[in-house]
Amino acid sequence: MCDCLVAMPAATGGPFTLFAKNSDRPPAERQIVEWSVPRRDVGIVRTTHVDVHAHTADTLGCVLSRPVWGWGAEHGVNEAGVVIGNTTVYTTLDPRGAPDGLTGMDLVRLALERGRDAAEAVDVVTSLLERYGQGGSGHDPALVPGGRSYWNSFLVASADAAFVIDTSGSQWEVEEVVEARAISNRTTIPAFDATHRHPRQPVDRLVDPRWHASQRVLAQRPVTVAALQAHLRSHDSCAEPGWSVCMHVDGVEATTASMIVELRSDAAPQVWALTGHPCDCEYLSFCFDDAATIDLSQI
Repeated sequence: MCDCLVAMPAATGGPFTLFAKNSDRPPAERQIVEWSVPRRDVGIVRTTHVDVHAHTADTLGCVLSRPVWGWGAEHGVNEAGVVIGNTTVYTTLDPRGAPDGLTGMDLVRLALERGRDAAEAVDVVTSLLERYGQGGSGHDPALVPGGRSYWNSFLVASADAAFVIDTSGSQWEVEEVVEARAISNRTTIPAFDATHRHPRQPVDRLVDPRWHASQRVLAQRPVTVAALQAHLRSHDSCAEPGWSVCMHVDGVEATTASMIVELRSDAAPQVWALTGHPCDCEYLSFCFDDAATIDLSQI
């Protein structure tokens, strides 16, 4: 599942952009926040299911929030001040028939490791999507027998630009964010949504209440870190029990990690991160410049 928001300077009222995401995963799955060291890839990179040709330059250092079983990340921020999160989406194209490819989490990590600004990160996602495709389970088979495949939507942001990417298989569309934007578990770029959203997906019950709640938060100006934290902890955004922004659906989905990032053009990102339920955990705040030296395992 997942809910993801971005507020540009016009919405925050300051010289900074705010990004926020809740990661909703199988309730028993453990997620970790870790520092990904810059490296020189040689030959190929093994992602969750497939090999990807190595980057031609050194990768960027990243703070990643990652399910322990997989290679990719649910969300994260890199040393260039680019932040990315993904959400599960379903379309008229059945993902269960796709061969193994990149998961949405793989694409998040690859774009963070290779994207030096938001536009370049978008290019990384779309070019790799076209070359390798999406496919393979995005869930630990030990927790979800048989796995579960899905398509993805992405929110990519830096201090001065942000973009939404909607996908269905290897097809995609990009929309630039003007002031603020929220995504959830449905395609949200209007033309792409009209063409690709599955008519039987129960977005009215399980998705739109959360998406509309995020839009209301973004409409209350100025958007603040405190407001985003309160939203990511909220339980009043559901038409069905448990399907709230802070999700608690026993045996199905639960919020297992959360992150808020402040992005400035003249300073390192400030990060607030937690693992577990936002409603009963505290965010650890740290400057990105300290990420390589502090103990992120305490998050």
